[in-house]
Parts: sequence; C-alpha cells; structure tokens
Amino acid sequence: MRAEAQHMTAIEDAALRPLGRAGWAFWLLALGLGALVALGIVAYVYQLRNGLGVTGMSDRVFWGVYTANFVAFIGISYGGAVVSAILRITGAGWRAPITRLAEAMAVFSLAIGALFPIIHLGRPDRVWEMFVHGRLASPLMWDMLAIATYLAATVIFLYLPLIPDIAVCRDRIGSSAGFLRRRLYSLLALGWRGLPQQQRLLKWGTTIMAVLIIPIAISVHSVLAFAFSVTSRAGWHSTIFGPYFVVAALFSGVATVILVVVAFRKAYHLEDYIGEKQIHYLSYIMLALGLLYLYFTFSEFLTEGYALDEETQVLYETLLLKNFAPLFWFFIVGGLIVPLALVALPRTRTIPGIALAAALAVGGMWLKRFLIVVPPLARPLAGSDAVSYNPSWTEAAITIGAAAAIPLTIMLFVRFFPILSIWEMEEVAEEPEIQPETPRGLQAEGRLA
Repeated sequence: MRAEAQHMTAIEDAALRPLGRAGWAFWLLALGLGALVALGIVAYVYQLRNGLGVTGMSDRVFWGVYTANFVAFIGISYGGAVVSAILRITGAGWRAPITRLAEAMAVFSLAIGALFPIIHLGRPDRVWEMFVHGRLASPLMWDMLAIATYLAATVIFLYLPLIPDIAVCRDRIGSSAGFLRRRLYSLLALGWRGLPQQQRLLKWGTTIMAVLIIPIAISVHSVLAFAFSVTSRAGWHSTIFGPYFVVAALFSGVATVILVVVAFRKAYHLEDYIGEKQIHYLSYIMLALGLLYLYFTFSEFLTEGYALDEETQVLYETLLLKNFAPLFWFFIVGGLIVPLALVALPRTRTIPGIALAAALAVGGMWLKRFLIVVPPLARPLAGSDAVSYNPSWTEAAITIGAAAAIPLTIMLFVRFFPILSIWEMEEVAEEPEIQPETPRGLQAEGRLA
C-alpha cells in the first residue's frame, strides 16, 4: 500500500510539474510563438482595413489558403478527440498518459480552425446574419451547426476528466497559489472529494461523451465534404468525399497528436510515464489510416480518371502533369509514401523517425487540402482560360500565426492544469500491462524495490 501511494504521488508530481516556475526555455518559446500570433493578428487587421483584395483570391478563385486551413485545422482536432474516445471506449489502458494532451489539442485546434470562415469574410461584422437569416438548405449552414456542436462536445470531453485533477491542484497547490488561481480551482473542481457517487457519475458522463463525440465528429467532417461534393464542379463532385475527409482528418489528427506528445514528453521529462509504447501504438494507428487514405486516393483517381469527362481530364492534367504537379507529387511521396515507410520499417521506427513521419504527414495533408480547394477553381466553368492563384503575405502570416497559436495555447493550458490525466492513470494503475515505468527518483531511493 505504501509503495502504491508513493507511486501515485510520483504521478501527481509529474502531472503538476508544468505548473511550477517556468524556465527560460518556456518563456523564450512562448515569446517566439506569441510573436508569430501577433504577426497573424496584424496581418488580419491589415486585411480588415483594406479588404480581401490584399489576398490572392479573386471573384473566380474565391476559396484559397483560408479554406484549406479551415478543413485542415478542423481535421487535426478530429484525431485528438476521436482517438481518445475510441481508446477510452475499448478500454486501452495505454491511453491514460496521453489523453489530456490529445483532448487539449482537439479543443484548441478546433477553436482556431473555426475562426477561418470569419477570417475569410470581407464583412465579419455580418456573421450574426447566419444565425438570423441562415438557410438550412445550405451546406455552409450545416457546417456552422455541426462545428458549434462539435466544439461544445470537445470542451465537455476535455473538462470531465479534468474535474478530479483540478481538485488535486486545489488541495496540493491552492494554498500557495494566488487568489485568482485558488478561486479558479475551487470553482472548476465542483466540490470534488472522490466520493463513490462522484466517481460513478464521472465515469458515466465520460463514457457517454466518448460515445457521442465519435458520430458528432464524423458528421462534422462529412458536412465539410458535402460543402464541396454537392456542387457540380470537376474535382469536387464525388461520392467518396465523405469518408475521404473523415479518414484524412483521422490521419492528420493522429500525426499531430504524435507531434504534441513527443514535444511535451521531451520538454517536461515525462519519459517515465509517456513511454515509447504509447508513441509506437499511435504510429501504428497512423500507419493504418495512412494506408487507408492512400487507397482512397488511388480509388478516387482511378474511378474519375477511367470515365474521364472533358473537365476532369483538364483538371487531372493540371494536377498530375502541369501547374500543380510538383505539389501533388510532393504530397504523394513526401506526405504519404515516406511517412508510411518510416513507420513501417523497424529500423526507422524510432521516436525521431516517428516524429519526422508525423510532421511530413501533417504538412502533406495540408497540401492535399490546398490541392482539393484551388485547382478546381483555377479552371473556369465556362471558357478555356485558366486563372492563377498566388497566396499573399497576408494569407501566409495569418496561417503561420494560427499554426503557432495551437502549441502556444496548449503550453498555456498545461501551466494551469495537469499535463497527465491523474484520475485515468489511477484507474488503470492496477493493470500490469499499462503500468508506467518506475520514476527514476524513486528508483534511486529504492522506495519501490
């Protein structure tokens, strides 16, 4: 019993480690990311003052980088939420040390991604008209409703397992924290005392949310696909787009979870709790999803290319042989084949190799979203003259700022809340196969001999 208590105390110490005094590396990185976010805000203010003419978009290429960002960021959130939900439902005990990071990533990437339709508007002050005069026949209205529901679900899904951990913060560091932080922990803990009835209600609520969030997330990415596929434009009007978008979201989302887990594991020295096992298992999931997405890509091009009407022929020539061919083949090779090979081969299936594969997959999937959006619009519906689209510095700055905002918000989040899900790790601590490694400090003292 004493060894078990010491072990759980060590887990709490590790989970609360980021809440202590931050070092120079934290503030330097936060300052750098904050500067990129500030640059994005300045670029958006410039766009707001001068209109959408400062972007590379036009009346013909009316969607561009912002739409690609919207689809990509929402997709990233899907991986964190659904992987955590599925692993919780199936009782995979190895999930416990990584669920907090995955769920936080899901919330923040979704919140940031949901801003891009507003950024894309020339008159964002009229957003309220979507609520007042929105038409349910419009797929864009479906988007808004689905994303709002999904955002609420992911916030609840993140918060529920946080309640007992916030109580740990209240009891362990509340007295030494400032007034505002003590008040925050007291309010958010909801009077948690770990009573059996509280435990039952929390497990019930978490399981219900884990079940609900899967169909909600599927509906979000299906609706995103419908915004393209219900049109008659070549390259968009495809029946495969629904599952295609869902698998793409899972693939890029799991890859982003790997990057977040690897980065925070290294930064806060959590190797004793987030072991190689968790990262390897995530890489296997990424490998399976990548193979499925590669199959979907092959299937789409085979079926559309076999029939090959005139409009599709022009589009495929542009993608495979002409203007957009370098980007397309970089996506195929660098965003799919190389990452899958890095994970599949035992020699490169190391932590650095898996992290590199995940980074390539995330970049490649953003490129794929760009290729879905722009090339079909560059071909006119009437006439033969193609138009060009070159993203401006404004679009680049806003995109970089939004990308920087995701790690920055997660860094700030773990400054206030435990980085590990203490409650879930306590739940699975009795199962030998998911026991974390003995913390080095306790090994040195011989306390768990």
